[in-house]
Amino acid sequence: MRYQHNTGRILNRTILAILVMAAGAACIIRPGICSQRSGSLDFDLPVPEESLQQAYLGVQGRDRFTLGQIAARVVIVEIFSMYCPICQREAADVNALFDRIRQDPQLSEQVKLLGIGAGNSAFEVSFFKKKYHIEFPLFADGDFQLHKQIGEVNTPHFFGLKKLENGDMELFFSRSGEIEDVETFLQTLLKESGVTLQP
Repeated sequence: MRYQHNTGRILNRTILAILVMAAGAACIIRPGICSQRSGSLDFDLPVPEESLQQAYLGVQGRDRFTLGQIAARVVIVEIFSMYCPICQREAADVNALFDRIRQDPQLSEQVKLLGIGAGNSAFEVSFFKKKYHIEFPLFADGDFQLHKQIGEVNTPHFFGLKKLENGDMELFFSRSGEIEDVETFLQTLLKESGVTLQP
């Protein structure tokens, strides 16, 4: 009987460990600077169907675009999943970040934000967008192709890229986890990007 009891406990612990690992693959528990920078953000995306979002990114007249073709000095990319509870909870803060940037005349011309749904179909991305009232462009990555290319980061994950004088994009920020404080997060991004605002 004792052997059966111990076997049951071991089995329960094994199942729990598997569930924890599975959850960890989708969402990170604690925020922090991500050390995984080996992936590549050199990819292209389909131009959004909505004319307002085309204008926001400055990609009108194209079929596809790269991050370097976005009309901005700094591009913030959020990697999310509609099934990630942290991403769901974080949606309000990301919306607040977008509004904070959009409402500042200097920032709105220099900083753009977009999201990529890791493992999410176009339908799932659309559902997430409508449910959480997201106004900035979101893109589907249903087959995890982009997610694999950028290093299979946890969700939510934020990348910051800045445009160099030669037009290349340089990665200056990479972090998994929650924003926590929108203004602090934004100021950190601006500081690390080198973008300065006129007083």
